[in-house]
Amino acid sequence: MLTNKIKVAGLALCLASSFALSAPASAFQETDDKAKKESSEDVNQQFATYVEALKAEAIESGYKQDTLDKAFAKVKYYERAVELDKNQPEFKLTLDTYLPRAVPDWKAEKALEKYNEHKELLEKVGKEYGVQPRFIVALWGIETNFGSFTGGFDVVSALTTLAFDGRREEFFKKQLWEALTIIEDGHIEPEQMKGSWAGAMGQTQFMPSSFMSYAVDYDGDGKKDIWGSYPDVFASAANYLSSVGWKDDVTWGRQVQLPEGFDESLAGLDTKKKLGEWADLGVTRFDGSELPSRGDIDASIVIPDDKEGRVYLAYANYDALMRWNRSHYFVAAVGYLSDRIRFPR
Repeated sequence: MLTNKIKVAGLALCLASSFALSAPASAFQETDDKAKKESSEDVNQQFATYVEALKAEAIESGYKQDTLDKAFAKVKYYERAVELDKNQPEFKLTLDTYLPRAVPDWKAEKALEKYNEHKELLEKVGKEYGVQPRFIVALWGIETNFGSFTGGFDVVSALTTLAFDGRREEFFKKQLWEALTIIEDGHIEPEQMKGSWAGAMGQTQFMPSSFMSYAVDYDGDGKKDIWGSYPDVFASAANYLSSVGWKDDVTWGRQVQLPEGFDESLAGLDTKKKLGEWADLGVTRFDGSELPSRGDIDASIVIPDDKEGRVYLAYANYDALMRWNRSHYFVAAVGYLSDRIRFPR
């Protein structure tokens, strides 16, 4: 997306390096700093032009001028968001090393404290939406450390930046339009709409499209406030899970042992069998005892790492959590934290 001006500056910098044996180091530093400055200025100019085009498109789509004036009043280019999007870390961990990091003892203790602190509200929400309260708290804890870390990026700026970057323009433009709708509907002021570098917002870390589909005004104040209202935060999380197939009569899954020679082609969420069928294939509880005898429960075998690592019997709620975040490690962390709430040490 850079212009020829930037490309020329980069070429000039490369040619200058051929004089490395004769030129002083400070000369190269000055040349490099100048090229970076020119590049930054050019990107910011292109970004400003892109923003004006977006605003024109938004007007044509029916957004109010006042909404756009407020939403884009302090819009800025987040170079850091582009860097993070291009270089998302690849963790070479196993669940045995990941879970103690994701759910240390202090977080499990805090989860139980938060559960007891908000127990009346959580039980009311859980009963209404058919979601066990411990899972609402576990999601809250894993996503934002119980609301203490929701991200400091301006959501409109982050989404505009990533749309401008161009690699996933259609996706981020869709999220931006949804963010504008949220602002226009009066749920949050633009300067308070903070989130992650990718635009995930509030204590539930909903993308704007998820907000539009699942956020709830549970406290009845006319705003779906997933940033500061506990009733709205808990109900929105529960509504999401309920909408994607949550079942309140089963847990998320359980760690199991596989028999020698287990056919690994049977593993995966696409393969569902009754508990009795898995038992007939030699699958046992982690302690070696028999699986529960309920024949009405469908489950899958999930092997996030390999057969030498943790293996789970995954129930319908495992699938629902995967809809929230398609990561087996994320689901295992939420499930593990929910178990720590249910069975405190």
